[in-house]
Amino acid sequence: MAVQDGGAVRRTAAACLAALLLALTGCAEPAPGAPARAEAQGLLDRYARALLDRDEPAYRGTLDPAGSPDTRAAFRRLAEVPLGTLRYRVTGVDPAGTGRATVRAELAHRIEGYDSGAATGDRVLDLTERDGRWYVSGDRPAPGAPQQLWQQGEVRAVTGRHGLVLGVGQDPERLRRIAAEADRAVPAVQAAWDGDWAGRVVVLVPATVDAMGGLLGAPADTYRGIAAVTTGRVGGGPAAPADRVVVNPEAYGSLSPFGRQFVLTHETVHVATRTRTSPATPVWLSEGFADWVADRGTGRTAAEAAPELHRAVRAGRLPARLPEDGDFAFDGDPEALARAYGSGWLACELIADRWGEKELTAFYRAVGAQRRREGAVGRALGEVLGVTEAEFTRRWRAFVAERLG
Repeated sequence: MAVQDGGAVRRTAAACLAALLLALTGCAEPAPGAPARAEAQGLLDRYARALLDRDEPAYRGTLDPAGSPDTRAAFRRLAEVPLGTLRYRVTGVDPAGTGRATVRAELAHRIEGYDSGAATGDRVLDLTERDGRWYVSGDRPAPGAPQQLWQQGEVRAVTGRHGLVLGVGQDPERLRRIAAEADRAVPAVQAAWDGDWAGRVVVLVPATVDAMGGLLGAPADTYRGIAAVTTGRVGGGPAAPADRVVVNPEAYGSLSPFGRQFVLTHETVHVATRTRTSPATPVWLSEGFADWVADRGTGRTAAEAAPELHRAVRAGRLPARLPEDGDFAFDGDPEALARAYGSGWLACELIADRWGEKELTAFYRAVGAQRRREGAVGRALGEVLGVTEAEFTRRWRAFVAERLG
């Protein structure tokens, strides 16, 4: 810390106190040419409230008439989406030229009857000043953030007993079929995973795989061969952001009825277990458990459920270890990826078969409750199953050989 004379210290202290008071009261001066943060927040509050209340005159009153067509179309596109919450939280305001500003904000929305928490995403909104008032002229994802489905076109909704399917550019009959698959998936998951989830699922069906990439904030090629994914972040407990199942309309549509049901049940498991899945949870456990639930009660043999791993074992390539997270990369060798999934599934099948299904779910929760990845599996194995990690690996390898040899 630099040494200052007494006057400089007093002046510095006074300046710091003034800055602190401004920060605490939210009265900081706006950047030149931009609205005050409170003014920008008030505009976005009215903008969101008009969408939520389905008040079209109020919504149009917040928009710059010369603004983005997509922003003007959002009111119509959201007509069938049963929103329970929609709000923007301003995180920054920057000038963007005379009479123009850019607002950084977090968007949170909750679907009524389905979400216990809100789905969130970072947004950038363009504002334009006209006759001393500010208006919204654009609303887009922040760099690297996902799009919202309603930005891609008019949303059609199909409501089932346990799920809500929201689609853009899709045949209504296809959405009804997916809703029926969701209605079968949720009870299957409830039978295997008890408690602490809503027992409902929201499925998004974009028009193309490129649109799917937009919803996930990632290049479409990353997911081109993947039939469906879930969007939620791991961890967070009961306050974890709401999850969505996003369907790849190309890959999902190419599956058999059994394949579609398996995939949607698998993804619904991720929705159900989200709050109990943490950075301590290895991918082999989260994916293996989802496959175990989806396969439960189907009557398939291990060779039918894991054909790629079956071929490797029959060729003398018994895996030496449980899969690592990197083995589940989508952009790698598809055969290796399938073997990793099969290995994780058989690890969960071993626990359910030799210790019991309740012990499997208890083990999953125990791993997710750990504070860090290192040692999490070993501690949970000892606490719940009474074995070391080395002993479990030995038993798993013998189980794989027994089922697939």
